[in-house]
Amino acid sequence: MSATRLPHIAVLRLGHRRERDKRITSHLGLTARAFGADEIYLAGEEDPSALETWNSVSKRFGGNFQCRYEDKPLSLLRKFSKDSGNGESGSIIHLTMYGEPWKEALPKINLDKPMIIVVGGTKVPGEVYRLANHNISIGNQPHSEVSALAIFLDSLVGDIDDQAHFSDGELRVIPNAIRKQVVNIEEE
Repeated sequence: MSATRLPHIAVLRLGHRRERDKRITSHLGLTARAFGADEIYLAGEEDPSALETWNSVSKRFGGNFQCRYEDKPLSLLRKFSKDSGNGESGSIIHLTMYGEPWKEALPKINLDKPMIIVVGGTKVPGEVYRLANHNISIGNQPHSEVSALAIFLDSLVGDIDDQAHFSDGELRVIPNAIRKQVVNIEEE
């Protein structure tokens, strides 16, 4: 579905539990970054290690990916649904296995508005379903929120030119079919 110019894309990770969810939450942020989101909000238990991981990867591999802890995620969504900062509301997209099939929902998404993609951890409050402009399912069977986010962002954003999008990093991975090849940008 990718458009020439996409709006600002944020991901909101709801219900993070530091001990139970640290790997999955870490992977959500890495997936958001790699597949074209501009920022991620972490909601639930405060966890500096997730933010440190995301900042470290962005520093080493480039990109302008922002991350922060959000202690009032429902307030953020309420405000975003009313005013995204430029006088108009943004789109709230909730990824849930109970939603409308993603292939049917994609053409209905307004690409002229900034958006927040909500992915849950623990039980998602009913208000999220009501605030969302789109409740979207990648599938109607239990599955990983990381896979749902990756599929959705890939369909929304399309191919990302790593060299252009992540040009300011310290390291660059050179695609290679037979071996691992990483170069230090400063040594090139």
